[in-house]
Amino acid sequence: MYQHILVATDGSELSQKAVSSALALAAKLGASITAVKVVPPYPQSYFDGAMALDMQEVARTEETWTAAAMKELHAVQATGQAQGVTVHPVVVRSDQVSEALISAAQKHNCDLIVMASHGRRGMTRLLLGSETQHVLTHSHIPVLVLR
Repeated sequence: MYQHILVATDGSELSQKAVSSALALAAKLGASITAVKVVPPYPQSYFDGAMALDMQEVARTEETWTAAAMKELHAVQATGQAQGVTVHPVVVRSDQVSEALISAAQKHNCDLIVMASHGRRGMTRLLLGSETQHVLTHSHIPVLVLR
């Protein structure tokens, strides 16, 4: 059925439920998992909402965010290993969460995307709609949404 599952996580309680379900499904199917966390790039201009910072400071900030994301993904990897599931952690830097998830699924040859029914993204969620909804309507790969 499914051989390679992408699971999206943002560290929230609801996304943890999606991770747990994806790991359980992968264990039953003998599938592997690519666990993805999307990290936003640091705003670079005044119009992006940035303060004027030295580029080295921006790079350090982004490295800190990436390291924190990898720490979360390594926890998913350890949980998967305990269940006999191979988990590949992937951090993607993008402002477009849904597009980044779809691209990652294609790049890593995933045949299922598992994600929570909604993430919390502040005003963008209110103005632009749900990232999950965007994945559902634009992905050519099946999507399993958990509530």
